Amino acid sequence: MLPGSADSNYTGLVAALIEALDIKRRTLFELDNVPYSCLEAEVSTPTARGGQTLVRLKMRNLITNGVFDKTFKAGEKFKEPDLQTVQASYLYRDNEGAYFLDQESFETINLPDAILGNALDFLIEGAMIDLLKFNGNPIGLELPPSVELAVAYTEPGVRGDTSSGSVTKLARLETGLEIKVPLFIKEGEKVKVSTETREFGGRA
Repeated sequence: MLPGSADSNYTGLVAALIEALDIKRRTLFELDNVPYSCLEAEVSTPTARGGQTLVRLKMRNLITNGVFDKTFKAGEKFKEPDLQTVQASYLYRDNEGAYFLDQESFETINLPDAILGNALDFLIEGAMIDLLKFNGNPIGLELPPSVELAVAYTEPGVRGDTSSGSVTKLARLETGLEIKVPLFIKEGEKVKVSTETREFGGRA
């Protein structure tokens, strides 16, 4: 093929396709122009002759965070989504949502509450966070497994309960999030909080 001909770059334009049978937990794929993450995959092999192998996927919509099950034929193919993660710093929030500074383009990005979910429970101003983009457009945040936040208010612990972690009290953190903490935790201390369970994970 001659250099510069219309088809010379054809092979470079073919996007990789993923077969339903190859989708496993955490596989990212695109369906109807929407990116998804696989949470669970279950293959059903037919017992009847000539039956089709089916793949049931528990999948998360990365734009809406909605989770649902859908069954596909084993040979169905999906595009790899054009997803990119960039670092961004949390600036502030108002009635329009929250604002972040993209650390690569230095562009200010607004994310509405529908996309944010409960992410701001774990973010203080200036915090660095991974911003997820799909086809170049911001679609959400990727929270770390845990964050460190200061205790803004909690009742003083009872003397003699400095080591026991079985009894808890309520603590309000600097973001406004309220969690249960052991009695020995004091105001001003930093604690680790799971972003998945929203529970106390130890002193920071």
